[in-house]
Amino acid sequence: MTFPKPSFSPAEPIAVESLAPAASGETRVSGLAEVARRAGAAAAAVIPPLLTLLTVLGVWQLAVGDSYGGLPSPSQVWLGSKDLILDPFYDHGGVDKGLFWHVLTSLKRVGVGFSISAVCGVMLGVLIGSNRWAHRGLDPIFQVLRTVPPLAWLPISLAAFREAQPSALFVIFITSIWPIIINTAVGVRNIPTDYVNVAKVLRLSPVEYFFKILLPATTPYIFTGLRIGIGMSWLAIVASEMLLGGVGVGFFIWDQYNASRISDIIVALAWVGLTGFFLDRLVALLGHVISRDDAAS
Repeated sequence: MTFPKPSFSPAEPIAVESLAPAASGETRVSGLAEVARRAGAAAAAVIPPLLTLLTVLGVWQLAVGDSYGGLPSPSQVWLGSKDLILDPFYDHGGVDKGLFWHVLTSLKRVGVGFSISAVCGVMLGVLIGSNRWAHRGLDPIFQVLRTVPPLAWLPISLAAFREAQPSALFVIFITSIWPIIINTAVGVRNIPTDYVNVAKVLRLSPVEYFFKILLPATTPYIFTGLRIGIGMSWLAIVASEMLLGGVGVGFFIWDQYNASRISDIIVALAWVGLTGFFLDRLVALLGHVISRDDAAS
């Protein structure tokens, strides 16, 4: 019995060039989808606040109108403070400066005072959180002192330092240190027991325990306190500068109030709010980066 011989015909080669348009087309479609997704996310983040702002300005304009005296309308703010809005960088000497220089001076004071409070607050928070006797002795005192308003410290600081600059720095320090201490102490007390046991097994020194166990575990708590503290620092410096005088956004607001330029005050308040928002997001971003680095390590 014979079987027919199988016959095979060679397959036609597939041209690579024929696949190129499809691949490039898929890449183009995926790129457009990614661009559309990012544009949608940006629109979702920008459009709602923008609509809210326009609504507030519209209601404000309708409620106040164009009557002179009292609170100016948005259109009157623009007409009365257009030069201040468009040119915040002018410097005519003395205290006659644009808002940028006033805000920059206030930021320098906040940077010094807040840095000191951050270092001291973290150290005291670690001490209170890790030592039972320190917690019992210091925590009641701190709970009482943190309720004192920022401006109540100003006469004490002026009597102690007799100069405006160190007095302002002390007010920033004493106002912003309390949330840093409290949040750091809470973070230290909430360190997982497994972390402590691992440190005991590895026989870590106190310095190694601080940098390898305690600091990474308490980073979210520390930066929560720092975000609250930077906001309180900004509030304290604006309030204290109103009384201390000199260059600064607080002094600018008080000076414009004495000159009855309410529209300039409204522009300055916008600068204060935007600067405070920027400081909060900057500290939050720094905390996110450091927390991610600790998790990766």
